[in-house]
Amino acid sequence: MFKSKLLRAFPLVAIAASMVLGSPLSTVRAATTDNTIVLSSPRLQGTEPVTVYGADVSLISTLDPQKAEDVVSISPIENLFLGLTDVDPKTSKIRPEVATKWEKNAAGDVWTFTLRTDIPWVRWDPKAQKATEVRKVVAGDFVYGIKRSCDPRLAAYYTSVSAAMIKGCDVVAKLDAAAVKDSDFDQIGVKALSDSQLEVTTQGPLPFFESTTPMWMLRAVPKEAIDEYAENWTEPGNIITNGPFVLDQWDKNVNRVFVKNPLYPKDVENSYGGNVERLITIIVKDAGTQYSLYQNNEVDASGLPRSEQAKIQADPELSKEISKTFDLTTFYFGFAYDKPPFDNAHARRAFSASLDRKTFVSDVLGGRGAAIAHFMPPGIFGAVGINEVGIGAPENMGFDADYAKAEIAAAGYPNCEGFPNITILTYSGATNWAEYLQNGVKTVLGCDTSKVNVEEAEFSVLLKSIKPDVPTPQRPNMWTLGWGPDYPDAQNWIHDVLSCNAENDFKRPCGDIDKMIDDAGKELDSKKRADMYRQLEEMFFGKDGEMTILPLYTRLAVSLHKPWYHGLFETDALFGGAHWDTRTIDQAAQLAARGGANKPINTPTPVPTAEATAAK
Repeated sequence: MFKSKLLRAFPLVAIAASMVLGSPLSTVRAATTDNTIVLSSPRLQGTEPVTVYGADVSLISTLDPQKAEDVVSISPIENLFLGLTDVDPKTSKIRPEVATKWEKNAAGDVWTFTLRTDIPWVRWDPKAQKATEVRKVVAGDFVYGIKRSCDPRLAAYYTSVSAAMIKGCDVVAKLDAAAVKDSDFDQIGVKALSDSQLEVTTQGPLPFFESTTPMWMLRAVPKEAIDEYAENWTEPGNIITNGPFVLDQWDKNVNRVFVKNPLYPKDVENSYGGNVERLITIIVKDAGTQYSLYQNNEVDASGLPRSEQAKIQADPELSKEISKTFDLTTFYFGFAYDKPPFDNAHARRAFSASLDRKTFVSDVLGGRGAAIAHFMPPGIFGAVGINEVGIGAPENMGFDADYAKAEIAAAGYPNCEGFPNITILTYSGATNWAEYLQNGVKTVLGCDTSKVNVEEAEFSVLLKSIKPDVPTPQRPNMWTLGWGPDYPDAQNWIHDVLSCNAENDFKRPCGDIDKMIDDAGKELDSKKRADMYRQLEEMFFGKDGEMTILPLYTRLAVSLHKPWYHGLFETDALFGGAHWDTRTIDQAAQLAARGGANKPINTPTPVPTAEATAAK
């Protein structure tokens, strides 16, 4: 979210933290005779595992690698399931994970991966507090996972991404979900040459394919667990995983607990250390509550409330706890093509040009971001400069009142006369974005604010509401979303979000622009490829652009981390999920500040913040 990164925050009910520490754990090992390792209780040991304490306003939507589409889900999946390759959390380069090496044929469309043979599938029993090895991971597990990512019955966002890359996947993905047969998957270009050799055939020589090999929907999954438990296979006690952590608790609206996998091979590449043995995250109502917990030393990380920003930056100690990075995420409003008025490009352009993004970033975001009038931020292959494409003068970042007025008239609504009632659906925390747009179209276009209805929904509800199979009357006219990249290539933006052959929540009809998108993905000359993506950004967001989305800003992520909590916070998870095994806690300092081990997190009265106020 976001889609892989669909990014967002939304409020949930805060729960008493006395429920959070329900299953105490330790890394003290007790050997058994059945390939298991039992973790003894810290109540007996008088200590506790090295623990990251956290609070989150966001729910995990799924722990199924083939279904995941948002960053809150993708981060735990990164730590539960291993990929063919991995994104180095410091350099963002591709490095080995289950695959130790890989090569492609002369034509560039057949890839062979050589796999480790010592990675165990592990079932963690939360009640007994023990890990049991089920068997070793084999190439057939990747075959099953990749083919599963093509299955139309999953109705998964990233099925369209797999379909654009894997030979035959596109054919299967387009089948009627009700009529899919097991034999249909035989045409997908993936096979096990042996337990340690995987062959993948792509849709031609795709220059970006190697950078996609760490992605979650291409990961191995355990067929036996899915066959046995169906939709419930990811529940605690049912789930079988192979990553550095296992799932201990997941009460979706209350908390989630992950513990270090005691059967994880110690030589899986991790060049950055790390001593974390457990992560406990409670679900809280809003950012103000999270910050209050941080102030009380009850959680180790927090967002930085804008209302507290000046105070924190001026504090000689707190200012050292701030992490900042432009995280390559672009936030936007999406337009629904399947209902008036945004079935008309002139109306989409009018709304886009009526929004003063620079003032939005300054006044609404407190300067945490950079205005952008096209989609891709700098740092992605094929991206143009941040002000090189857009309506109006480059310095105005897509804001042009005169152009907006002319376009709303061209749409058939001069001075907004006869404009229909529309609904903007936001996730919690973004309602003030829609209100800012609401005021902008009133000031610039003359649209009465009563015509622009703003509704708020929990993020997973928003995602379901905009699915292309939702009947048109039930779909919003606009919605808020963000996109953070899955891999550092323009294809991940232009194709995987904007193409009519992606999931296409916008329901944009296919046209010549989509052929150019497909051609750009297969162009082997990097200079020509980059130029094609520049043209595509212009075709979407220039003066006569398609304007499928209304781009807003690329985010400056600002967070707080306690002085005893260390990690690659400014580089990890730019692509994919965070690597928990690279993080370190100075437990003596942490427990001294918390008041000792096994102390529950208490949910305090939140500090009033601008974010919390805006979300109400």
